[in-house]
Amino acid sequence: MSAFTKPAAVLFDLDGTLVDTASEFVAVVQTMRRVRKLVDLPNASIRSVVSNGAAGMIELAFNCAPGMPEFEALRDEFLNTYEDQLGSSALPYEGLRLLLDDLSRSAIPWGVVTNKMRRFAEPLMAAMEFDPPVNALITPCDVIEPKPHPEAILRCCALLHCQPEHAIYVGDHARDIEAGKRAGCYTIAAAYGYLNTEEDPAVWGADHIVSSSHELATFIRQLIQ
Repeated sequence: MSAFTKPAAVLFDLDGTLVDTASEFVAVVQTMRRVRKLVDLPNASIRSVVSNGAAGMIELAFNCAPGMPEFEALRDEFLNTYEDQLGSSALPYEGLRLLLDDLSRSAIPWGVVTNKMRRFAEPLMAAMEFDPPVNALITPCDVIEPKPHPEAILRCCALLHCQPEHAIYVGDHARDIEAGKRAGCYTIAAAYGYLNTEEDPAVWGADHIVSSSHELATFIRQLIQ
């Protein structure tokens, strides 16, 4: 798809791309550490591993990786604590509500393709009260292979009745861009997301890179006008 072609659908990753959920994950990690009489970690260090999911945050907070004896118990505690306060402080990134409204006015459907389990993704999307609501939400519960496999993006495109080569996929992680490219979408790297200091979106191979949600909204708005 040419960078100047009007998209038939726009797909977003969720955490770190469409919605800023880091504050809630920071709160979970710090709460779990305080229970164990551990000092707080720098909030920025927690934000930098949000894209690595619960496993990444548990490893950072407790030096405990998958396969280690305490990991499963810590993971269950982490997920249950997160579920209890899900949606309490998360917010859509600035400018994206208006972008979704513009997509609706242009009769362009939008979807979310995330590695966040439906147990959390669905109530989070409901709490954000997007208007118009999402046209398709795809989670690992809906596919056999999660990102970076393209299955979830292809499924979302099918639900939106859109050929992948006419869709945009936006994400803040290398696996998002890999999945989007493998699906055949036009890819946009959200460099404002949860990147750690060692990550460089320029090497992900995205068709376009944006440094802020406002820049993302402006770029897509130009394509749909």
